Amino acid sequence: MGIVLLLSKFISSSSLTSSSHTLLRAINGLPILELSSICINLTLFLVFLFIVSARQFFVCIGRVRIIKDDSGANSNPIRRSIDREIRDIEIGKGFIATVSSCFYVLLLQVLVLATDGIGLIRGALNGKTANWSLLCLPAAQFLAWFVLSVSALHCKFKVSEKFPLLLRVWWFVSFIIWLCSVYVDAKGFFREGLNHLSAHVLANFAASPALAFLFFVAIRGVTGIQVRRNSDLQEPLLPEEEAGCLKVTPYSEAGLFSLATLSWLNPLLSVGAKRPLELKDIPLLAPKDRAKTNYKALNSNWEKLKAENTSKQPSLAWAILKSFWREAACNAVFAGLNTLVSYVGPYMISYFVDYLGGNETFPHEGYILAGIFFSAKLVETLTTRQWYLGVDILGMHVRSALTAMVYRKGLRLSSSAKQSHTSGEIVNYMAVDVQRVGDYSWYLHDIWMLPLQIILALAILYKNVGIASVATFIATIISIVVTVPLAKLQEDYQDKLMAAKDDRMRKTSECLRNMRILKLHAWEDRYRMKLEEMRHVEFQWLRKALYSQAFVTFIFWSSPIFVAAITFATSILLGTQLTAGGVLSALATFRILQEPLRNFPDLVSMMAQTKVSLDRISGFLQEEELQEDATIVLPRGITNMAIEIKNGEFCWDPTSSKLTLSGIQMKVERGMRVAVCGMVGSGKSSFLSCILGEIPKISGEVRICGSAAYVSQSAWIQSGNIEENILFGSPMDRAKYKKVLHACSLKKDLELLSHGDQTIIGDRGINLSGGQKQRVQLARALYQDADIYLLDDPFSAVDAHTGSELFKVRNS
Repeated sequence: MGIVLLLSKFISSSSLTSSSHTLLRAINGLPILELSSICINLTLFLVFLFIVSARQFFVCIGRVRIIKDDSGANSNPIRRSIDREIRDIEIGKGFIATVSSCFYVLLLQVLVLATDGIGLIRGALNGKTANWSLLCLPAAQFLAWFVLSVSALHCKFKVSEKFPLLLRVWWFVSFIIWLCSVYVDAKGFFREGLNHLSAHVLANFAASPALAFLFFVAIRGVTGIQVRRNSDLQEPLLPEEEAGCLKVTPYSEAGLFSLATLSWLNPLLSVGAKRPLELKDIPLLAPKDRAKTNYKALNSNWEKLKAENTSKQPSLAWAILKSFWREAACNAVFAGLNTLVSYVGPYMISYFVDYLGGNETFPHEGYILAGIFFSAKLVETLTTRQWYLGVDILGMHVRSALTAMVYRKGLRLSSSAKQSHTSGEIVNYMAVDVQRVGDYSWYLHDIWMLPLQIILALAILYKNVGIASVATFIATIISIVVTVPLAKLQEDYQDKLMAAKDDRMRKTSECLRNMRILKLHAWEDRYRMKLEEMRHVEFQWLRKALYSQAFVTFIFWSSPIFVAAITFATSILLGTQLTAGGVLSALATFRILQEPLRNFPDLVSMMAQTKVSLDRISGFLQEEELQEDATIVLPRGITNMAIEIKNGEFCWDPTSSKLTLSGIQMKVERGMRVAVCGMVGSGKSSFLSCILGEIPKISGEVRICGSAAYVSQSAWIQSGNIEENILFGSPMDRAKYKKVLHACSLKKDLELLSHGDQTIIGDRGINLSGGQKQRVQLARALYQDADIYLLDDPFSAVDAHTGSELFKVRNS
């Protein structure tokens, strides 16, 4: 009976009060804090529903595609390997505490909603008018914390190591709302005493520890769930290394607070404070920061640009921008925000001076001004750190990608291209030009930041000195325009300087390679004078480049003083009244504007040097490469034929009418040993080069089944110890290594050396005999376990007895 009476009263009350308009008026009458809380929670709830709906939509599309494309999922070996993967999931105490806190706050909201609902029902039963709008806040809070609790618990089933961003933002906003509510409740409690106590006030104070804990969880973002993946198909790449050096840098998974404060560096810094850092202490780069990933992105865009317009020279700068525009855009946001907040101080100085002079325009103006100053400086500091870190990372990505491209191009150069690019020039491309392009990331945003800074400075100056700011603008333009011809001059000097540097490096490398001949003929002084002459030419261009840069630097170091003098002189001539606040604000503006104006000559110089380096690298990357179809490599074991050449015609100079090799027909089966004999210059080495695909193919077909190892007549030895030369980057296999040493008659030689196979040898094996270098090269080829061995007079530097022993080796 009571329930029926309650429903009848509620229905009659609803029908008499024009429901929607009354509810809106009641909601509008709520306190601003409660109204804000309701709006924020409902907005975040709608965002949550939108994200869930969109995610389900894309999941459905993905399922349809899988059904259409994957006819046999069980036959997919990748899927089978994933199914065999064992995941060891460890639920940490942090996750349990997070979920418990969410459900604890949810329970409090349920109690508040129940208390308010029961109170309204009792009032309705007693004949009072029920203000149902009072349930909006607890209902919204209940709905929000129900979603938050279920979402946090769902991370366990998704095996997420990071909480979703929306969840963390929601926790953060809830903590801010709670702080404001606690402040209002505490103020009301001290004013009204116990009369202010209510279910809302008690719930706010009871939720304090849970909301504070969730606030810190929102900043860190880590769930506390650890996933260890173990697969029988996955083995560590370097099993002999300690586990410490296989850790990925914490920067890749750092939370918002850790990124803002750079606290992800703390573990490494704490280790370095206790003892010197070792290699195992340094974590690995994240996959997105590694050279392989950056190289693939840049090379893909470079190839696309070359394919789009074959008649036009592609722009390497545009390829770099397309590859790393996201990082550049992120840096631009920090740079722009840093620029804006850096001018808050000069803009507010005049108000601060007026306030100190006793002119208070609104209540608590001093606190507000101090808060604005502090907030602007805090934001400026944070954005500066993130901007500089992002610039460093961007430069690292560009350098690693370009270095990999230049190195790979050097390995694939054709014979004609190698004649115009020596190893010294290629080293210059990687050591000088690539470094210069990477360093340009520091100056990338100065191009658009300088106009923005000038506009902001002129706006502040116009506020303080009026029309005299036009003179500031004219003086600034004059300071910039003066350097335009100097920039062109610097670019020309840089071109000549790099050409002279390449010429000197080429001649120096040639002298070092043939030092024995120079010594035997006593030509050291003669060639030293030639090298000094080339160095003198390089020095002349370097001096001109530095003098021009020094002149530009002088102009811009004096330009802020010049601009300030012009501005104040114009103000005095026009009769503009200058106040203390206006003058201090103008001086602070000039001081901030001084840095970009001083950096402008460096920007001009860097732009000229970077353009030269980009043109040099771009020209090198467009050089002719080895023919991709010169040799067809077949998988091992597909046929019994090891090498097959059909109607082969080859020529070192494709434009020449005279062929180097013609009418080549050859078939070599697996296990055969073939000797090619002939006079000097008859084409034996060229014949091996055509098998390797190094000589341009005019016509015919060359097939190789399996991998090939080539041993040249002039042994190539790298700097390092003998073991490194034999392994050549391969993992150590002791049994195979000892077998190779015995097969190449190296054991007796190693016993004579002071440190055995750990003996350090110089460049080109300078402290090894010719026979030792030849045998080290043979050992390197044998250790690679190739299917085909191509030997170009491998016994030229060994005596007859050793050559006979090496020749008799079988299946070693």
